[in-house]
Amino acid sequence: MGGWAVVAAFFAAYAIVARRLDRASVTAPIVMVTVGTVLGSGYLDVLPVNVTTDSIRLITELTLALILFADASTVPLREAEGDAGVPLRLLGIGLPLTIAFGAVAAHIVLGAVSWAEAALIGAILAPTDAALGIAVVTNTAVPVRIRRTLNIESGLNDGIVTPFVTVFLAVVVAGAADEHWAADAAAELARGLAIGVGVGYLAGRIVRWAKSHEWTTALSEQLVVISTAVLSYATAVTYSGNGFVAAFVAGLIFGAATRRQLHAATEFTESVGLFSSFVVWVIFGAAFVGPVLQHGVHIRAVLYAVISLTVVRMLPVALSLIGTRFRGSTVAFIGWFGPRGLASVVFTLLAFDALDGQGKAGQLVEVTTWTILLSVLAHGLSSLPLADRYGRSFVSSSAEAPELTPVEPARIRRRTL
Repeated sequence: MGGWAVVAAFFAAYAIVARRLDRASVTAPIVMVTVGTVLGSGYLDVLPVNVTTDSIRLITELTLALILFADASTVPLREAEGDAGVPLRLLGIGLPLTIAFGAVAAHIVLGAVSWAEAALIGAILAPTDAALGIAVVTNTAVPVRIRRTLNIESGLNDGIVTPFVTVFLAVVVAGAADEHWAADAAAELARGLAIGVGVGYLAGRIVRWAKSHEWTTALSEQLVVISTAVLSYATAVTYSGNGFVAAFVAGLIFGAATRRQLHAATEFTESVGLFSSFVVWVIFGAAFVGPVLQHGVHIRAVLYAVISLTVVRMLPVALSLIGTRFRGSTVAFIGWFGPRGLASVVFTLLAFDALDGQGKAGQLVEVTTWTILLSVLAHGLSSLPLADRYGRSFVSSSAEAPELTPVEPARIRRRTL
């Protein structure tokens, strides 16, 4: 436990100087990945982490489940009524294209991977995480419409990508040996969907009724939210359903059933998820980044990471935004800020656990690790200066722009201290 004591000390130290670090564009993921890398087996070896152990899997999976539920239950869909076209374009057009382009790039650049493995890599690296570039969605110089778009996209795309990861991972694991993989994957997703709908609806209606009759307190409402998130995930896993799909769908239904009146209560779940995400970033640094760096730089993996963070993300965004009349700088800004974050880390952990015995995990983990690591650094360090520069471009321009369409202020989910 000595290594984790050191990690806890770093958590406290970061919390004390968080504002100072934010001003220097040093984000929490940058700090935590660095801590994990230095303390892990690749370097000081005081924090041995085995990602296949039950405790590590439980921490990582519950963290993603909490964040999926919290994001889905509080994403500002109602605030975006009448202005939902841009997020829908990114999710309905840009996201599938990102997976497809990511798969094609992996098959071409990496060479030895099958189409199923390439598709799995593309899906793992498709979701975005606004927490890695938090200055972008909290900087009031950036037009509200653009901040809201990135906020909604980040809140929903990890849940939407989950079925793709599930199916592609099932194909890679089963190969040609199991002709029932498609039925098994579909059944797992269906059970997760059904459990998510049931748990989210019942819990939402019950807590809304209890709240209206003044049966609840502020503290008990916090307990209801986090309990519902865990219940949806745990029930799905117990009955061989997809826990992430269940948590995401339960969050959507719960938010609708409560008419999104539990924003304050959900902040507790977001705080727990935030703290847990710090642990996951440390695990990522110790288990993956350190060993990958120790094994040397392989040009194909790094090249794919660069392509994934640029062409694979930015071209689908540009295609999906055709017809919006956004300026070229806006399209580039939205395209660049597609950080690969916590969801990609957890999906990588799951893929490693499922594929390690087949000898297929090595290259996949190397590629996803380099992509996530470069994203943590590039998006974290560039978020504040680029957001300031982009915001100033509107102040200096008197021309009407669709980016400045008057809308209500966006609510930003708490993904940082």
